[in-house]
Amino acid sequence: MNDFFNAAIWEKAWKDESVLKLNKMKMNGIDPTRSFDHKAKIFNEQSFSEDGRKRTKRIMNWLEGQGVQFENTSVLDIGAASGVFSVPFAERGARVTAVETSPPLVELLEENISKFDDGQMKIVREPFEGIDLQTKGWNQEFDLVFASMCPIIHNWDSVEKLLHCARKFCYISMPVSPAEHSLVNEIWPLVTGKPFHAQHSEMGYLLQLLYLKGYAYETLITRETKTKEVSREAALQEAITWLGHRRLPIDERNRKIIADYLEQAYPSGKVVIQEGGRFGKVLIRLQDQNMYMKEI
Repeated sequence: MNDFFNAAIWEKAWKDESVLKLNKMKMNGIDPTRSFDHKAKIFNEQSFSEDGRKRTKRIMNWLEGQGVQFENTSVLDIGAASGVFSVPFAERGARVTAVETSPPLVELLEENISKFDDGQMKIVREPFEGIDLQTKGWNQEFDLVFASMCPIIHNWDSVEKLLHCARKFCYISMPVSPAEHSLVNEIWPLVTGKPFHAQHSEMGYLLQLLYLKGYAYETLITRETKTKEVSREAALQEAITWLGHRRLPIDERNRKIIADYLEQAYPSGKVVIQEGGRFGKVLIRLQDQNMYMKEI
């Protein structure tokens, strides 16, 4: 039972799991920071569609309900993608620094923020992991640090770096349960010979460590799903990427198995995919943490 309350054990467990996962992805030729490049355009269209804007608005409304203000505030959006949140932050009056390294996403981001005045939006193309906060002047520089579904959150050290940038609030969202993907469920038995069993999520490490380290925070867990139709070629690429994330070899054998299955199962050339899962949103209150530390 004492180990349950030992932060060092939780930190090590999270780091060990993340190293194993990242190493396996690299062995399979996947760069986590670039794995989204091929679907940047589709992601951008979905993000700024009517449904996409509704999802974004729900999250922003939740933040405002917790006391976050955007008018005349500074926001650091890490993993900003094409501006799915950076743009509405700026629309509500925030000064936004958007960190994004994917070239196709940066190009879309530049287009999406072109309507704003100079100085309201700034793009940083450096990987957040390599940024020296002291040199950059980012220590407690931002009212809100925002990281939504961002691959840089992979251990407690990465969380602490985000927290160092924030004056008032830090928002992190991650999957709570393994992502649901209908195509993966279909092809997994063909590739492995076994039924698909979902893996655990890293969200539990984050919540436990925030609790053990005395942070004040609110959390919200929702289940969200969507259906999309893609070409067989896009479905093949997506399936290959998912296999890599799940530590399976990306070789010619598996590629052929998936391609043959898609051709037989979807003769029209269009593949309908249902995806989603349970997602956790955490808003950490740095002001309350500072007060807590002073009292101690």
